[in-house]
Amino acid sequence: MSRPNPLFAATSLVVATLALSACNKPPADGAAPAQPGSDAAATAPAAADHAFDAAINAADFAQHVKVLASDEFEGRAPGSAGEDKTVQYLEAQFKRLGLKPGNGDSYFQTVPMVETTADESTVLKLDVKGQARELKFGTDMVVGTRTGQPEVKVEASDLVFVGYGVNAPEQQWNDYAGVDVRGKTVVMFVNDPGFHGQDATLFEGKRMTYYGRWTYKFEEAARQGAKAALIVHDDAGASYGWDVVKNSWSGAQFDLPAKDDPEPRLPVQGWITADTARKLFADLGQNFDQLYQAAGKRGFKAVPLQAKASVDLKSKISEKSSRNVIARLDGAKRPDEAIVYMAHWDHLGHHSEEGGHEGHPAAAKGEGHDTIYNGAVDNASGVAGILEIAEAFSKQTPPPDRSLLFLAVTLEESGLLGSKYYVAHPTVPLDKTVAVINLDAMPIIGKSKDMTVVGFGSSELEDILKTVADGQGRVLHAENTPQDGFYFRSDHFNFAKAGVPALYAKGGDDLLDGGVEAGQKAQVDYRDKRYHKPADEFDPSWKLDGVVQDLDALYGVGKILAGNEQWPNWYPGNAFRAAHDKLMAPAKK
Repeated sequence: MSRPNPLFAATSLVVATLALSACNKPPADGAAPAQPGSDAAATAPAAADHAFDAAINAADFAQHVKVLASDEFEGRAPGSAGEDKTVQYLEAQFKRLGLKPGNGDSYFQTVPMVETTADESTVLKLDVKGQARELKFGTDMVVGTRTGQPEVKVEASDLVFVGYGVNAPEQQWNDYAGVDVRGKTVVMFVNDPGFHGQDATLFEGKRMTYYGRWTYKFEEAARQGAKAALIVHDDAGASYGWDVVKNSWSGAQFDLPAKDDPEPRLPVQGWITADTARKLFADLGQNFDQLYQAAGKRGFKAVPLQAKASVDLKSKISEKSSRNVIARLDGAKRPDEAIVYMAHWDHLGHHSEEGGHEGHPAAAKGEGHDTIYNGAVDNASGVAGILEIAEAFSKQTPPPDRSLLFLAVTLEESGLLGSKYYVAHPTVPLDKTVAVINLDAMPIIGKSKDMTVVGFGSSELEDILKTVADGQGRVLHAENTPQDGFYFRSDHFNFAKAGVPALYAKGGDDLLDGGVEAGQKAQVDYRDKRYHKPADEFDPSWKLDGVVQDLDALYGVGKILAGNEQWPNWYPGNAFRAAHDKLMAPAKK
């Protein structure tokens, strides 16, 4: 879809000149993490003897991914030895490029965090019409707490089914209307009302809104005063299988301290499997499929259930910190204005076969099955991408007029926490931040005829990207599965909520080699076999010409913005436009 916009005239002139084808948790022994400039930092894993080129290219990209996704980096868990290696590597690369520290005189921004590791022997006890039942962690359910408390108890809490758990006044929808859930345990479906019934008249039809995200559902349950909340998992609604939920909720979980994130928090929150929910509702005389239908219709009323939940959740709690890594290239003419390229460096660390977490001896020794979640695509690929783009900008002639900020954030896998903290404590004021370009899980499946813009139709950044993509002979389109809610699952979202125009785009599915069928098959294969699994490792057989194509395009967008005086906005009617207008109101551009 094309939108006429005055940005086209300016960007067309600039794009003609683009050569797009070229272009702290301490260790287990209690020692403190390595600090910049220390001997330990000096021994950070390097890129071997690789000679990097100024132009964006596959060999350089691959080298970065191989290092970041190596077993030596242990899955890049925040607060681990893998974090130390990761941030030291990034600091070394930014120094190699001649970039300045992006946080005063430091390349690091400390992000306070609470590390919570639930006891995985925890059971959730249900009283179902007087009959006792126990749900096992990992098999039937997963639960955790954001309270920072080593023990949280829920005793005989009444269960209430609240549909999709949504309170959306602008949609005239409130699943909590007429029911008091204070002190109770709410049970709800994932995704938006209307999703399972495929009702296109509700919310945004097939495209997931923020109300469909599990993070929102827990936030709203806390605002309503619930004691606990359980989301019913299903593959289609969540867009991933139960194994992803189990892996993501096992081991250490991270959060910002309550003082840095004052939103209400639930004592206990988690998921139950669809099979568990189906049996529970059947035992209560409720038809599971009919509840899906009822919950997806206007006028739905919450259903009190003849069941009670109890859980004694013990957790290991540690107050620690992690680090965002920030580098800066000063603009030649307007250095106070910046374009931000960002990617999250963190992944899931490693888990033992017994369901343990980072630091387990079996995992460290590599015994048994592969226990390291290397996160090569998710998201060593995005970090490698911003390093490649940084290299291109650092060698650009003439240099950019505006500054470039390269931001590698932590704690994305824990709920976009590193970017949330940065937005609350920006090193470039948000009203001086022209745009954010996010790289997350770059496709490694070859060149494509298209580019996917996640959240397509959002901002004027798409007009600039369209001009660049036209020069590559590619078309832009929305994501094929808008119901998956990818727009709310990556770090640009925190900038968007603050009003800063944000672009999240990558190669599409229409491959030069094999077309749409091959592209979609490859994407599904990654989702089912490698996403949030130990199998997400670097593979020398990756087709990286498509990544180079994507990085050239994203670099091209930033080059245009860094060389002119444009201030892109969200499109009229977009939910974030009001926040942008408020953000920019005091500034005279």
